[in-house]
Amino acid sequence: MEYYKYLRQHVGTKPLILPGAVVIIRNNKGEVLLQKRPEGRWGLPGGLMNLGESFEQVAIREVLEETGLHIQNLRLLAVFSGEDTYVKGENGDEFYSVTAVFITDQVKGEIQFETPETVDVQYFKSNELPEQMVGSHRRFIYQFMYE
Repeated sequence: MEYYKYLRQHVGTKPLILPGAVVIIRNNKGEVLLQKRPEGRWGLPGGLMNLGESFEQVAIREVLEETGLHIQNLRLLAVFSGEDTYVKGENGDEFYSVTAVFITDQVKGEIQFETPETVDVQYFKSNELPEQMVGSHRRFIYQFMYE
């Protein structure tokens, strides 16, 4: 069982602090890889930390699960946390995210996914991102694409 689900059994919908990681994967054209989720929004591949994992391990595991790609040479861009990371989900669950944002252009493998978390995976130009997108992920991309 995923750690956050275990915690939810004890605290219900009350606020939690949930650490996780996302990865900005750039191809040789400078495009960014995005994952389309079942609810229709696009975002960076990534997810929540399990017990005993480092932020780097979360990033590597989640990218592989969600895209089928193997990533290397991750570079930490920033860690986002604080009151502006508060989220209240449609199911009433409340949380504050602590998100490590990594970047890499070291990718091996072919895009493939067989997970209910992923509907599609595509590269996008950073100035032509989809309209339906996770807001914080758009901010991460804009903040770091031209560093």
